Amino acid sequence: MRKLLLALACVALAACSVPPVPDVTYFRLPPPAALAHSDKPLSSLPIEVETFRGEGIYSEQALIYATTPKADALRAYHYQLWSDPPSRALQNRLTEMLRASGISPLVTDRLPASTPALRVHGRIVRFERVPNDAGFVAVVALEIRVDQDQGEPLIERTYSAQVPAADASMVATVAAFGAAIDKDFAAFHVDLAALGGGHGD
Repeated sequence: MRKLLLALACVALAACSVPPVPDVTYFRLPPPAALAHSDKPLSSLPIEVETFRGEGIYSEQALIYATTPKADALRAYHYQLWSDPPSRALQNRLTEMLRASGISPLVTDRLPASTPALRVHGRIVRFERVPNDAGFVAVVALEIRVDQDQGEPLIERTYSAQVPAADASMVATVAAFGAAIDKDFAAFHVDLAALGGGHGD
């Protein structure tokens, strides 16, 4: 009888035990793809890349996912986070990619307001993991504006890309995010290069 009571007590304790909390995982974007390299700068003006704006859920560090292929409802993962907020990660990535491309003698994330420059302003429009019949897709849409000395915008466009993840893992989705971002930035680089010598040469 005593053994039976002990066994019942153990079962009751096991039933009441709280499941373990998952470990928080922080994800970094993969290294960026190289942009087409310019043998000489396309403009003598420096380029300043500002921190991207992320409004609402896009200002958070959590990875965002859609509950349906139409992406009409979005949620945030509680234990799957970006190592840097997307707004800062996008700024750093674009700065690095433009700098490596040789498009300008100076590409930086900070310049005095009085310095003549091409200034890049970005806003996150979409940045989420979306399910489909084959698995998951990383959807990245970025509104990017370029102006000079607070004049009329030289570029103002939304760049959008969707890249399927290789499998259902979060690691594959993060790789797809990197590829989608790089597609957007490659399209932006083409538009920026097309400004050519009319700005500072």
